Amino acid sequence: MKLSTMVLTSILALGMNVAQATPGIGCGDLHNAFGPFDYRTIPALPKDLVERAHFTLQVETLAAGKSGYLGADIDYTLRAIPNHPRALLSMERLGMRDKTDFPRGAHYPVPCYFDRAIRFVPDDPMPHLIYAIYLKDHNKRAEAVAQLDTATSLKGDGDNADFAYDAGLLYFDLGEKDKALKYAHRAYDLGAQLPGLKAKLQAAGAWRD
Repeated sequence: MKLSTMVLTSILALGMNVAQATPGIGCGDLHNAFGPFDYRTIPALPKDLVERAHFTLQVETLAAGKSGYLGADIDYTLRAIPNHPRALLSMERLGMRDKTDFPRGAHYPVPCYFDRAIRFVPDDPMPHLIYAIYLKDHNKRAEAVAQLDTATSLKGDGDNADFAYDAGLLYFDLGEKDKALKYAHRAYDLGAQLPGLKAKLQAAGAWRD
């Protein structure tokens, strides 16, 4: 496979070879000067230190970097807290916005951040769910469904309406209407108020009480 000059330059600039840019093969070890911490259990102080310095609202919404390039701030956040769900989503959105898997300032290509999060906390469903979003956005439907199935399996019947709603929407977008209906009912049973998922299923003739 011939790499474009831009991609090759990005890889060289990051000090990586092609193997290191491939999830499951390389993507770096998880050792970090600060952390790494599990987002689900990180104490308030280190979480606040990381977010105030590198993951502000401006960074999260991709408006501007805090300490430099957006990619660098999100990268720092994800090296300190590999399974930070909002930072993972911001990295995915940054890659989509800039039409590259190598955002400026990031240590790794976008898929590596999912690889690192999953290696760090394989029992956390959120990296799998957000990875499914990335795969859907890159037209990799089968892989996206597999990651979403893993996420929902790990989550089980947990009492999180937001997770169930997001899973339902993603299943719908992936063409899995029966699974979308299942998670729609779960979300609404748990108190979800947003009508969008039900409306999508109704419009597709897939809603059943």
